[in-house]
Amino acid sequence: MHDAFFALLGGVLIGTAASILLLSHGRIAGVSGILAGLLFVRDPDTRCRAGFIAGLLAVGLALAVFGVEAVVAPDASPVVVAIAGVLVGFGSRLGNGCTSGHAVCGVSRLSPRSLVATATFLAAGVLTVATVRLLGGAT
Repeated sequence: MHDAFFALLGGVLIGTAASILLLSHGRIAGVSGILAGLLFVRDPDTRCRAGFIAGLLAVGLALAVFGVEAVVAPDASPVVVAIAGVLVGFGSRLGNGCTSGHAVCGVSRLSPRSLVATATFLAAGVLTVATVRLLGGAT
C-alpha cells in the first residue's frame, strides 16, 4: 500500500484519539506530558496515563509482529536512535509539549504557544533535512 495512505490513516487515527480524549476526559493528548506525569508525578490519573502509554506500545508492537509495511526499521544504529529519542524527550519537556500535543491538540484549539511551537518544529525539521542532504547524508 502507498505510504501516503498510511500517513493519512495515522493522522486520522491520531486526530480521532485526541478528540475522544479531549471530549470524554477534558484532557489534551500530549504524549510527552502523559509520559512525564506517569514517570515523575503521582496523581489519580496514573492508571489512565499508564493505559494510554501501554496502548501506544501495544499497537507499535502488534504492527511490528504482524509485519505491517508502515513500520520500518530505522537506518541508524540503536545507539543513535536512543540518543535521538532522549533529545526529542528533552526538547519536548523544554517546549512544554511534543508535536502531538502542540500540533494536533494545540493548533486545533488555536493556542498561540502551540502555533509558535509547531512552526518551530517544522522549521527545525526542514533545516535538519536540508543540512543532512547538503552534507551528503540520507537521500
